[in-house]
Amino acid sequence: MLGGGALIILIFFMFVLGRGDSYKLLQRTIRTQPVANIMVSDEMNVMLSSQNNSNESGIATLKETNGRVTVTLYLTGYVPNVVQPAHIHAGICPGVGGISYPLNSVVNGKSTTVLGVTLTQLKQQSLAINVHKSATDIATYTSCGAL
Repeated sequence: MLGGGALIILIFFMFVLGRGDSYKLLQRTIRTQPVANIMVSDEMNVMLSSQNNSNESGIATLKETNGRVTVTLYLTGYVPNVVQPAHIHAGICPGVGGISYPLNSVVNGKSTTVLGVTLTQLKQQSLAINVHKSATDIATYTSCGAL
């Protein structure tokens, strides 16, 4: 039986996004409970909402192992084969500040980066994950989510 949060995520990805990538993202979300911005000891998920009418949204999974955090981004609604810079910025969406932690660029909806920081250290700051439209249009944000 799905919990209330997982059911909401299921409905969102199946009916709102309606893309093949959404189903894969949904499977990952359900397997890596908890969802939304909830932290349990060594893992948290952050919902990335569409910005600037991009229709690009998804989830970031932050998992701590041995004092280092692996940040994995999964997006839907992206433009294929476009390299999209991504960062953890100071501040909150949509008006984020400077870059606090660079992330590997998103390509075809996916990115993985290992940071030399703990989840506790990240949570002590006001931060947001932000994905940019492209390297040539860095000023346009396509998705964002607060940690």
